Amino acid sequence: MKKVHKTEAEWRAQLSPEEFYVTRQKGTERPFTGRYWDTTTAGIYRCVGCGTPLFASDTKFDAGCGWPSYFTPLNPDNVREELDTSHGMRRTEVLCNVCDAHLGHVFEDGPPPTGLRYCINSLSLTFEPDA
Repeated sequence: MKKVHKTEAEWRAQLSPEEFYVTRQKGTERPFTGRYWDTTTAGIYRCVGCGTPLFASDTKFDAGCGWPSYFTPLNPDNVREELDTSHGMRRTEVLCNVCDAHLGHVFEDGPPPTGLRYCINSLSLTFEPDA
């Protein structure tokens, strides 16, 4: 897998200020405000930073949390998980494995078949509808 490396200035030039805050500074958008939290169109969700395909619409579900939620990544090699102990909590952070963009967190309260909930910021994604 070929990694994408850019300077902070290059990321700032490519991303909106909000996308930069979420993906490069590990921020979070407010719930129920993102561009994809309630999208039901068929397609693929890609990393806003590098275009890597991350999640498919057929794994998306309404978790009621206000962020797009998926029960599995499209290709597990395209995401990476790391321990996040910020804000006095122990969570599992989800990152794009190609450009290291912060995507969100994964929790063990999702539906079958995985029991996982990948809670992802809309600002870390672009959407490509099925043709």
